[in-house]
Amino acid sequence: MTLLADYTLASRASLPSAAIVALLAESGVSDAGARAAISRLARRGVLEVSRQGRNSSYRLTPAAALALSTGGRAIVSSAAGTKPWDQHWTLIAFSLPRDEVTQRRELRSRLRWLGYAPLYDGLWISPRDLTEHTRKQLARLTFGTLTVFRARHVDLDSTIRRDPMDAWDTTAIARQYESFIRQWSPLPPRIHAARITGAEAVRARTEVMDSYRRLPILDPQLPIQLLPPGWLREPARNLFAEVYDGLATPAQDYVRAVASRFTTDPLPGIRAHTVADLLSGLPDTRDADESSAEPSRS
Repeated sequence: MTLLADYTLASRASLPSAAIVALLAESGVSDAGARAAISRLARRGVLEVSRQGRNSSYRLTPAAALALSTGGRAIVSSAAGTKPWDQHWTLIAFSLPRDEVTQRRELRSRLRWLGYAPLYDGLWISPRDLTEHTRKQLARLTFGTLTVFRARHVDLDSTIRRDPMDAWDTTAIARQYESFIRQWSPLPPRIHAARITGAEAVRARTEVMDSYRRLPILDPQLPIQLLPPGWLREPARNLFAEVYDGLATPAQDYVRAVASRFTTDPLPGIRAHTVADLLSGLPDTRDADESSAEPSRS
């Protein structure tokens, strides 16, 4: 999904299945594994197929494109334009029967995607106000019961108190930032020297997105005044943008070259978007029917 979204999200262009398989092979995915993944995504309604004779092509469905566009904008905006904190917390208390394990897992996954973390098992919190997007996502739930509060924290002089920030393991998050920066900081000099091209550019661009997208979920715009000094959110985001945008052109050229081996159709719809494109909202997806979108977990 990351590979397809990086080069077809704005246009929802089709890629020959053989091209997708060939591109995935560059990252060590077997032909059988790639075809199985494509079929699985098609069954889930993420991809739609078109056929010409024995050849098939796939593209993102409108719902999947919207979800990926919305998710992409949330990922790249996590360190940009953070609003001043009003010192209020949003609390979501929920109740589910203990035997509804699948629903409990789904609810927790969705709350975490929306930027919440568990202070206690049935009480999840965020330092941000309840957004309209969050309201819509919670309104679509068809199981359990929820109660939502906005409140200030009262600090008790007690050994049994728990600080709201304890819902996040800031030490572990800091290590993730450090690991990301350590892994990707060698690339910008090579990118500026045009030494990363072809399959390596596609592979690195896919991997940097897969590596970075987890960070805004771990650290969902937590107020900087509540975090340790020297927090690496902004340096990590800047590094991600430098790598992701810097590889856009060579990666796009290689994807077009591979796709052209399996089709005679023109390929203008294959184009790489930038962080700025994601932040502003991709034109062909931002006006789609939002009611069909689900959070992207790709």
